[in-house]
Amino acid sequence: MEIIRTESLHKTYSENGVPVHALQGIDVSVQSGEFLVIAGPSGSGKTTLLNLIGALDKPSSGRILFEQEDLASKSKSELASLRLRKIGFIFQAYNLIPVLTAIENVEFTMMLLSVPEKERRERSLSVLKELGIAELADKRPNEMSGGQQQRVAIARAIVTNPSLMLADEPTANLDSATGAALLDLMERMNKQRNITFIFSSHDPQVIERGRRVLLLHDGRVQSDSASR
Repeated sequence: MEIIRTESLHKTYSENGVPVHALQGIDVSVQSGEFLVIAGPSGSGKTTLLNLIGALDKPSSGRILFEQEDLASKSKSELASLRLRKIGFIFQAYNLIPVLTAIENVEFTMMLLSVPEKERRERSLSVLKELGIAELADKRPNEMSGGQQQRVAIARAIVTNPSLMLADEPTANLDSATGAALLDLMERMNKQRNITFIFSSHDPQVIERGRRVLLLHDGRVQSDSASR
């Protein structure tokens, strides 16, 4: 089943009055359950494409279909609901809320979805246990290592059972061993939960793990291949 399709996707920014063509005619189809890496040098359009797929930004022209529905047809509130319910986000900066404990950070999205308190707590603890970090439940982000914070961020992203996970340079602030362990974890989530993963990264170890690699250059698709 196709989860994402982009059709002739263009994104143009204005920088000091000069147009910058971040994406130039991107046509991509992503099937449910894929483990896809969007690769390319800085400025190639990786993060821009990820933000458009995640409905965090709008294209200048072209279409994005999520589960056969055109994102352009949705209101702001509908897009916000889509992001809450169906899309998980993992950022290189972790984006945890500093004043909340690990379990409270994991509960946060469910709180926005009005999930009852008892269910929120049970589901959050279950996911922390699944990811092997139940002992961090009552710790705040400043009491955790970078790898631990990223695991909590993953727990927060998967607790709502999203169909799509978007990861922007998720290993950028981690050493290679911690990054490898997190990639192992995300591969397991992909296989066990059938969550579709789309990464943007120029990290060789992330690119090597991708079962499909989309290489961008100057806002265009340079190659699209299954690496293994």
